[in-house]
Amino acid sequence: MKLKTLLFVIILIGVKFPVCAQHTLQDYIEFARQNSPVVKDNQNQIKTADYEIRRLQAFYKKFQVHVTGNYLFAPIISTDNGTAKLELNSQGANHYYGYDLSQTNGGLYQGLVTVTQPLFNNKRYKAFAEQVELSKLTNGINIKLTLHDLEKSVTDQYILCLLDKKQVLYYDSILLLLNDQLVIVRKLTEASLLQQSDLILLNIEYANNQNLLATYKAIYRRDLFDLQILCGLKDTAFVVLPDVSIPVQNLVSRSAYLEKFRLDSAGLFAAQKVFETKYLPQFSVFTNAGLNAIYAPQIPNRFGFSAGLTATWQLYDGRQRQLMQSKTNVQLETISFYRDSFNIRNELRRTKILATLQSNTDRKVFIQRQLAEYDNLLLAYKRQIMQGQLSIVNYITVLKNMISVKRDYYVLEANDLLLANEYNYWNW
Repeated sequence: MKLKTLLFVIILIGVKFPVCAQHTLQDYIEFARQNSPVVKDNQNQIKTADYEIRRLQAFYKKFQVHVTGNYLFAPIISTDNGTAKLELNSQGANHYYGYDLSQTNGGLYQGLVTVTQPLFNNKRYKAFAEQVELSKLTNGINIKLTLHDLEKSVTDQYILCLLDKKQVLYYDSILLLLNDQLVIVRKLTEASLLQQSDLILLNIEYANNQNLLATYKAIYRRDLFDLQILCGLKDTAFVVLPDVSIPVQNLVSRSAYLEKFRLDSAGLFAAQKVFETKYLPQFSVFTNAGLNAIYAPQIPNRFGFSAGLTATWQLYDGRQRQLMQSKTNVQLETISFYRDSFNIRNELRRTKILATLQSNTDRKVFIQRQLAEYDNLLLAYKRQIMQGQLSIVNYITVLKNMISVKRDYYVLEANDLLLANEYNYWNW
């Protein structure tokens, strides 16, 4: 284990969490991928689309068998021959009370098995199947986009944790420095070379930095929890995150984001094809066999079969076809506008990030020079304090300024990582 990592574990030994093995950034990205419900949802939608294609094939190409049964009981009261008589199955009364025999035939006894086979449905099946296949491709690109978003989010959170870790290590080093100074100032105070107020002031500064150290420990724990929540990890063990470098990737020739726009356009074309299937003629043949009788005593003689052909063809519907085509064209224009706008904005976004990274590089060089000067000044002040020639006030003032500059430097480092991650996110 590296010295910095070991030091960090020692600093955080008071944290009431079990310490486990290190996890790298790639480990956390993989955890997030495995535990993403959005990814799982899209994967399952791809599976269900395969079943839907098989269902469409069965619906449009394969024969279907139906069993139907009907029983109608419509008795009448006949008044033929001047007498009232109940007839359950009349053979043709002239004067009667009850449902019109021409409508009910006195009853219905029906039990049929019908087989229907659609014809010439291949074009219709292909249109619907193409739409489902496009939904599978859309789910696939949604999975890629979700994984890409997760990678960015996890990396951003990981970088925040690294910033917290550096702050903890730095404030611990400041406490070690102040502790050394306390030993020296205490001896000089006892020797009456420094005033008691100098020792008190140094003790106050030491306590302030102890409080800041405790604050950054808590922030690290909080951000680490957020990282574990983002990755869907049940385990809440304390881990030490190793440092990471994020290089800016070379410019891609074609953005993967454009695939989403292509699929959206293809989806509109597929929807138009599906709509136009209603204008195709529809044919099917059928045959049935079984019982079909209206007079109960004749049931044994009324078993048979029949066959036929059905055809339908939409001829006019108020120009819906042309209206739907116009609607599709407008939607395609919208997608095209979004795509062009994305390309322009994305190029400007990448250029802005690269310019900011260059600016940060220049700032870090300047800050490094400042920190080197602060180190030299603190060494000079330390020698003067040991000789009783300088008040501790000047030392603490310079130390506070150096801490502020160092904190800015760490923030710049973290921002560089965040910017590189953002550039790679859009350069995809």
